[in-house]
Amino acid sequence: MSQPVPAPVRFLSSAAPGTRVVVRYRLEEGFTDALGHLLACDAGSCTVRTRQADVVIPLGRVVAAKEVPPAPPRRGAVR
Repeated sequence: MSQPVPAPVRFLSSAAPGTRVVVRYRLEEGFTDALGHLLACDAGSCTVRTRQADVVIPLGRVVAAKEVPPAPPRRGAVR
């Protein structure tokens, strides 16, 4: 008997590449979030492009995921 697929993994598997997402996932020392655009999702992992880097997240570590609105425009430099 197979285990049901958790809702966050179902969301990531069905979301279109380019969707802006936040993904909460487990690390050895706790939890962390990846905020950015979903690049890809396959049977084992998803890849999120954050401001710093592309983050590959094993789906077995995902505890929450959802679509988020576009980032607000960046503020100009203060002179």
